Amino acid sequence: MPTLLLILILLPFVGSAVAACMPANARNREAILASVVTLSGLLVAALLYSKVGNGEVVHYRATWLPAYGVDFALRMDGLAWVFVMLVLVIGLLVMLYARYYMSPKDPVPRFFSFLLAFMGAMLGVVLSGNLIQLVVFWELTSLTSFLLIGYWHHRIDARRGARMAFTVTATGGLCLLFGVLILGHIVGSYDLDAVLAAGDLVRAHPWYLAALIFIALGALTKSAQFPFHFWLPHAMAAPTPVSAYLHSATMVKAGVFLLIRLWPTLSGSQEWVWIIAGAGICTMLLGSFAAIFQHDMKGLLAYSTISHLGLITLLLGLGTPLAMVAAVFHTFNHAIFKASLFMAAGIIDHECGTRDMRILRGLYRQMPFTGTLAIVASAAMAGVPLLNGFLSKEMFFAETALVGGTEDWSMSVVAVMMGIFSVAYSLRFISVFFGKPTQVLPKMPHEPPRWMRFPVEILVLLCLVVGIAPGPSVEPTLKLAVASVLGEHTPAFSLQIWHGFNVPLLKSVIALLGGITFYVLLRKYFALATRDKTPLLNRFNGAQAYETTILRLGVAASWLVKWLGTQRLQPQMLLLMVALVGIPLLLVQPLPKFAKPVIAGSDALFALMWLIGCACAVTAAWQAKYHRLAALMLVGGTGIVTSLTFLWLSAPDLALTQLMVETVTTVLILLGLRWLPPRLTPRELNIQVSHRVWLRRSRDILVAVVGGLGMAALSYAVLTRPAPQGIGDFFLLRTLSEGGGSNAVNVLLVDFRGFDTMGEITVLAIVALTVYALLRRFRPAPESMAIPAQRANDVDPVARQAPAQQANNGYLLVSGVYLRFLLPFMIVVATYFFLRGHNLPGGGFVAGLIFAVAIIVQYMLAGTVWVESRFGLRAHLWIAYGLVIACLTGLGAFLFGYPFLTSHTARLHLPLLGEIHVPSAFFFDLGVFVAVVGTTMLILLALAHQSVRSHRLPQGMPTAAQTASAPETI
Repeated sequence: MPTLLLILILLPFVGSAVAACMPANARNREAILASVVTLSGLLVAALLYSKVGNGEVVHYRATWLPAYGVDFALRMDGLAWVFVMLVLVIGLLVMLYARYYMSPKDPVPRFFSFLLAFMGAMLGVVLSGNLIQLVVFWELTSLTSFLLIGYWHHRIDARRGARMAFTVTATGGLCLLFGVLILGHIVGSYDLDAVLAAGDLVRAHPWYLAALIFIALGALTKSAQFPFHFWLPHAMAAPTPVSAYLHSATMVKAGVFLLIRLWPTLSGSQEWVWIIAGAGICTMLLGSFAAIFQHDMKGLLAYSTISHLGLITLLLGLGTPLAMVAAVFHTFNHAIFKASLFMAAGIIDHECGTRDMRILRGLYRQMPFTGTLAIVASAAMAGVPLLNGFLSKEMFFAETALVGGTEDWSMSVVAVMMGIFSVAYSLRFISVFFGKPTQVLPKMPHEPPRWMRFPVEILVLLCLVVGIAPGPSVEPTLKLAVASVLGEHTPAFSLQIWHGFNVPLLKSVIALLGGITFYVLLRKYFALATRDKTPLLNRFNGAQAYETTILRLGVAASWLVKWLGTQRLQPQMLLLMVALVGIPLLLVQPLPKFAKPVIAGSDALFALMWLIGCACAVTAAWQAKYHRLAALMLVGGTGIVTSLTFLWLSAPDLALTQLMVETVTTVLILLGLRWLPPRLTPRELNIQVSHRVWLRRSRDILVAVVGGLGMAALSYAVLTRPAPQGIGDFFLLRTLSEGGGSNAVNVLLVDFRGFDTMGEITVLAIVALTVYALLRRFRPAPESMAIPAQRANDVDPVARQAPAQQANNGYLLVSGVYLRFLLPFMIVVATYFFLRGHNLPGGGFVAGLIFAVAIIVQYMLAGTVWVESRFGLRAHLWIAYGLVIACLTGLGAFLFGYPFLTSHTARLHLPLLGEIHVPSAFFFDLGVFVAVVGTTMLILLALAHQSVRSHRLPQGMPTAAQTASAPETI
């Protein structure tokens, strides 16, 4: 049974991937696929009801990061089951409706792919049993809604609405993450069961208010509550099926669901009432009043959605058990009548070519069935008796009267005002079906196809069934949802049509009559209005405030780029070095205590080696102004000294890796030097170095020296700090017993920290592909390859020789034919270091670099054409194979019930060879080897190919393969 939860989550995402691969202009196939996926989800949810209906909670848990309390956990109780059914039932009707609404010219596979992914994200929010996991799915709903709202990306309003919705809701998602982290810190766990059981602990904690504010920001932004309501009307640029789904059962209901879900933990305080109920009151009044003055049918429905979401939020903010019942009940009712109204508006737009209520009149004659359905759904939205909206709105009136009591009627007045406004905008919506028909419509109105109207009929029928027979139709489901939230505090309630003459009934009558009167008085205003303009609220434009904020952020970013950014590398390096030197001094108080330097017993040879390294570094800095190749060789000297230092300090793995990295990076820089412009001395430019230049150089030298000494001192302090047992001892004690190898460094990389290594090779692959993509169309500027005329006579004579003669000189020194025999030798060396890596210095990373150097040598000696014609190396495939091998190794452990990348050593008994230990880390290391070879080769070959393809070289300039023979031309 718990596995069904995993199936329920995976179904929409698998369907989304399949739909994305389907051919275009095949609406039937995509619609059938989406409908089958949704129907399968409904069947799975129906199977789970056997346990959920008895009050049980179904769990599914997979270990992920147990040390941090983060597991992949799914949890279904009564509330989650009801929301799942809401998402899937309305989703199924939307899929059928979209089949007829979407045009064959639209990229329908993309539409259904996004819609199914959106459904899966919403199901993830509803079923998450871990707060961190809930935030992940929460942000996924923002991403998929961005794709759906901007589906018609050729339209400016669609792009603007998508950006606005994503910016607001994703920012709210970050706030939710902060709140969840605080809440998890208070409870000591991110598990939802533990959080729901710790309400008293959370409310008594000093960090309760901070957690409440951040979580409320996440919920209020997602459910378009004041002052974040402005994004929802702009989301109307999405196709109508998206709007119907987003406004009824998914996106905006996520915030409401979160407030309901965390109600046992966060409610019950004055802060909860002021924040949640306050936002609900403002949103309810603002949305209902603004909806009356909209001319676009979808715009009216958008503001009405804002209003009803404010009503639900207000009920949740009141904090009473019966208010919770009313909130859950109205959530269901609103989803039913709002989905039907959006679909009816889409039918009118689809068949008439417009949604402008100023020109739509008398549609009932041409569209009687659609008109009847829209009128009934609008009546449900207005709270007319015998419809579902009337029941939940009466409960709302009852709770507002109960909270204020006989002394404070302010809440009741607010509730009645909202009721009056809702009747008025409902009448405004159905006004398009009455009056004299308009003759200037883009299309001749007519009824839609039968099955396009079918989802609306089903939803309207539900409005009638719930409104006429609420007890048998919806009361058991409502009790199931409420009991899972309130538990033993669930109040006794009964859904009935008639409760006698009471205050809620009086409020309903006043709202109905007041709404009709208000609409009649405003009819002339609607006829004269030329644009959407809400009286009294014109200056409170949330969208304009958003645009202004985004514009000012852009201006601030431009200012920062102007003052902190530069096109030159030197000022950026100066800022980075100053930050690296200054920030640690400000943050570390007091400064770390340095151990007493060990002078006695120091080796003179070691000191001499470091003097050589320092001399190479200083000389390289001096030579970089005039002789770049010499500077590169001197930098390589410092790298070799560093490698020898590692070897001296008994770190052969680091020494070997440093040596190979130094070799590869030397070739990399060598290939890039030819693109740089020539460096000219002051004598060549016939100028004198000014005092300002000397001051700048002195400043740079001082910052470099201080930065180097600071980092050296910090490293020394860290390495000599007293510790009873460092992290090194932990790995040394467990390397052989738990990792199956005696080389602690390699076991650390492929076992204990294998996930880090997986991330590193992934980053390497991304960097290599990025370099390849950037250099694919790059051509160096002619001036960067030119030699100044005044230096033409200073060029090495070798550089002035013809290319063929130059190549012959190279082969006179060392024959390329013989050097080609280095390839099999270096391959053997790479294989040797790879196979010994688990127990002795070596491993996949070092072996990959050795193999890459072997290939690079062949390129340098024989040229690109010869090597690629014989070896056929495809660096892209090497990268792909390396990542796939590493991932499959990790998944192998996962499939056997162990954490990802858990290693295992198999003991094989082979003939003649005897017992052989084969660790699974061997295959992971093989993936590292293949990925390192691919990334190294792709970067170097991208640079080499650019050098070979460059045909802008002046006469006498060498090609890439001749670079080593002509140092002065670099």
